[in-house]
Amino acid sequence: MNSKKGLSTTIIVIIVLVLLASAGIRANNNMVAMEENVSTAWSQVENQYQRRMDLIPNLVSTVKGYAEHESTTLQEVVEARSKASAATIDPNNLTPEAMQNFMNAQGELTQALGRLMVTVERYPDLKANENFLALQSQLEGTENRISTERMRFNEVAREYNTYIRKFPNNLFAGLLGFDQKTYFESTPGAERAPEVQF
Repeated sequence: MNSKKGLSTTIIVIIVLVLLASAGIRANNNMVAMEENVSTAWSQVENQYQRRMDLIPNLVSTVKGYAEHESTTLQEVVEARSKASAATIDPNNLTPEAMQNFMNAQGELTQALGRLMVTVERYPDLKANENFLALQSQLEGTENRISTERMRFNEVAREYNTYIRKFPNNLFAGLLGFDQKTYFESTPGAERAPEVQF
């Protein structure tokens, strides 16, 4: 009778271990797939920021031809672009600090572009230039794409973060090294409209 009890206990232990291993494998595979979705969404965000970076030299060159004495503003845009292009993040290292540095650099570029557009208002010939109008339109479209991709990234990151925080996934996530991803947040002061002075 004892040997039957021992055999039954062994079978139950084996079944429990197989179920745990199966659940762990399934959770791991889901986390890997979701983490890849986060990386893909991040790549799309970076693509749109790169598109903006690629438009800026043409925009600066066009403005430079009309507004040569606005060299300080143009230089600020060039420097902000340089900083923003240097601020990159590995999708596997989306820490709050790295994300904040990235958002700060991109925010500086956005502010510099805003100052450039205010400067442009003083040059009616430039505002009527076809190349400038086309670049301005492309830049506006890119800003909309950036906003859309940032929103998509946040959605995918939220799904991933929610999944790894649910029980029992949180146990497996901790054991397997899956960490939460940081969201894009608006920069401080974004709720206030910028002051434009001429």
